[in-house]
Amino acid sequence: MNSKQLANKIAELMYNKKAFDVTMLDISKLTTMTDYFVVCSADSDTQVKAISDEVDKKLRDEGIKCWHTEGYKSLSWVLLDYVDVVVHIFKKDAREYYNLEKLWGDAVITTVEDPALAPPVEKKKRGRPKKIQP
Repeated sequence: MNSKQLANKIAELMYNKKAFDVTMLDISKLTTMTDYFVVCSADSDTQVKAISDEVDKKLRDEGIKCWHTEGYKSLSWVLLDYVDVVVHIFKKDAREYYNLEKLWGDAVITTVEDPALAPPVEKKKRGRPKKIQP
């Protein structure tokens, strides 16, 4: 799995626990520190914990281990470092305060939509063509 695929997978996992304002920042051309930041917001400490636990558990189940974590005790801003992708899970007010999107304003920023809110794909009906009588 490359770094972009991992970032997309993480964004999807965040939505499993009702994260909101999920964005991906491609910083690969700006720094060698990492390729992507995946950032989301949560309404409470409990939700921050639930999102970070979901991401960590599901990726661990796929054999992808977190290299380093920060902020798990305070739960205002949790950072999960997967080397090529760094995850930032913020309580809403902390995200507004730190404003990573502004700090990394030269990054390519992509808003990730909740897959559960995507409109259903309309399926085309197939069948026999109707005969038209003259």
